[in-house]
Amino acid sequence: MRAWIGMMALVCAFSVQAAPKVAVADLAYQERVEQYVHTVSAQSNHSQSYYGASGSSSYEEYEATSSYIEQGELRKFTGDIKGEILRTGMFQLVQGTPYTASSKGDVYDVIKRIKAGSFKGADYVLFGTVSDIDFTRDMNELANTDSYSAVLGLTLVADFSLINTRTFEITSAFTAMGEGQDTKLVNGRDIKISLNRPRVVRDVSKALGEDVAAQLSQQLGGGGYEQPGQPPLRNNLPRDTAPVILH
Repeated sequence: MRAWIGMMALVCAFSVQAAPKVAVADLAYQERVEQYVHTVSAQSNHSQSYYGASGSSSYEEYEATSSYIEQGELRKFTGDIKGEILRTGMFQLVQGTPYTASSKGDVYDVIKRIKAGSFKGADYVLFGTVSDIDFTRDMNELANTDSYSAVLGLTLVADFSLINTRTFEITSAFTAMGEGQDTKLVNGRDIKISLNRPRVVRDVSKALGEDVAAQLSQQLGGGGYEQPGQPPLRNNLPRDTAPVILH
């Protein structure tokens, strides 16, 4: 009995170890930042002597606009991605080293980051880049009433690649999207409209995680994953019947 229990424990341990390890990088982004500089310098020098008074003054004005590219990572949207990947049972998760303002190099150069040990212990890195993020706020009038619907919405689209840390091969690639919104009914007497931004961000994060896990399962053959709230896929074709010989 003990031998059987030990064997089962060994099998279970091997099964856990057999699952490849993946590090989920925070979503990389870059944006153009513009700066406006306007400086004014004025100086006046006056002196008095036996021969009379003398003086001088100067005035300088400088105005310029400069721009630069800022890179970084969004840390709000990967928690649900990790959670949904764990639900698939396809991977173990390991923690990578986040990119910070003091980090050297390009946030998009994931190969260089892998070689530098930012994802130590991972067999794969799931690397995502933000392709579009859009907050919207609308007020829509309701016909024949003095009421309005206030809507706060957020859409996030990101491109993902699953990269082998040994061969740098891209094993899976896809685009995923998360959407969320908060709607409130208000009227002209309402002075302040408070829409729930944290809830919108949470819903977007959850939807993005589900989309990422579903597409990974489809591309890598892990068909056991079902998105929450979605009915399982069923074959609706009628059952085969035994052949009938017509006379």
